[in-house]
Amino acid sequence: MTEKKLNLPPLSIQTLGLMFIGGFFATNAFDLWGQLISPALGFANLSPHGLAKSLLNSLGLPSGDFAGYFVHFYLVGLIGYPIGWLFIFAPLWNRVIGETHWFIPSAIYGFGLWVFAIGGITAVAGLPFFLNFTGITWVALVGHVVYGIVFAAVARVIR
Repeated sequence: MTEKKLNLPPLSIQTLGLMFIGGFFATNAFDLWGQLISPALGFANLSPHGLAKSLLNSLGLPSGDFAGYFVHFYLVGLIGYPIGWLFIFAPLWNRVIGETHWFIPSAIYGFGLWVFAIGGITAVAGLPFFLNFTGITWVALVGHVVYGIVFAAVARVIR
């Protein structure tokens, strides 16, 4: 019986570059959807730096606008979410499910990011669970799924 390995990416400058480039495009796609396209279509306007500010404030950390944008764009968009895809979700998906088209797991990963951010981080930040399922909740769902898909697509192109 052969055991499947997790097949983690190497800890290298190339992987770090992939994280930053993929995270850059994915975060910009998320923000384009949530702050431009969604409001233009009459839906809610996302303010992800606001969630970051609320989290920082609940932890007793500096929570100004700069801190909120820094956490949203750099720590989450360029580092946190890419680590989640490259080192946790994609390797586990490949080990448990096996090789599939990249689109399916990337969309599921985005859904998981939404559950984590809007279901979990909001609770830690002292905000209502899933933001009371208001319009922003559903715009955030689309945004997180878009993030997952764009990140995986860019990572495939780079590789």
